[in-house]
Amino acid sequence: MATKPFKFKEFAINQDKTAMKVGTDGVLLGAWVQLKSEYFSVLDIGTGTGLIALMLAQKSNAEVIDAIELNDDAYEQAVENFEHSNWGDRLFCYHASLQEFSDEIDDEYDLIIANPPFYTSTYKELSEERAMARHTESLTYVELLEATSKLLAEMGSCAFVIPFSEEQEFLKIANQNKLFANRITRVKGTAITPIKRSLLQLSFQKTAIETDELVIEIERHKYTQDYINLVKDYYLKM
Repeated sequence: MATKPFKFKEFAINQDKTAMKVGTDGVLLGAWVQLKSEYFSVLDIGTGTGLIALMLAQKSNAEVIDAIELNDDAYEQAVENFEHSNWGDRLFCYHASLQEFSDEIDDEYDLIIANPPFYTSTYKELSEERAMARHTESLTYVELLEATSKLLAEMGSCAFVIPFSEEQEFLKIANQNKLFANRITRVKGTAITPIKRSLLQLSFQKTAIETDELVIEIERHKYTQDYINLVKDYYLKM
């Protein structure tokens, strides 16, 4: 396991205790999501190392940024990363499943965000801990969206990064929970590769959907200007 922290411009992520490392998906989602200036409270579901919660602490004035993490080691790591950041007074991590949390909490959140588990096809190739974090059976889209609908403030929004192949089904389940897409960005590795990810921002309001595409690389380790503009506030070398 990695022992060195992953350093961003305004915070660092220790990730030596958990199988889930800093990845492009989480950084993309944290950088891409839009927060209204009046948003007071944020919930990061399945925070892992705390990456997205920390990115939102950096980019917003939200006074309450809560996170949920079920895995013991990841929970400890997230708490450690929150405490070592400049925003420890705004960040709090709950050691619970989403199901437990949504049953016990009456609060509503202005923004709910999640980089949910996926990669069902590679389940058997991963270690048990890593597989649990990446396997949809530990938290189904139905459970995720039902809980999100319950916990989301009426004028709030929610955001997710999912495989593009699952976008249609995800949005169908979202609609059943009265959540509607407002923004969709589809992500490709390069201009000639297939779309790999969908970044989705939804709310209880039906609006015209803002749709665009993001290409990450021109060639290996040479990034597009669109990608640089998106993540430059976070990555040290951009």
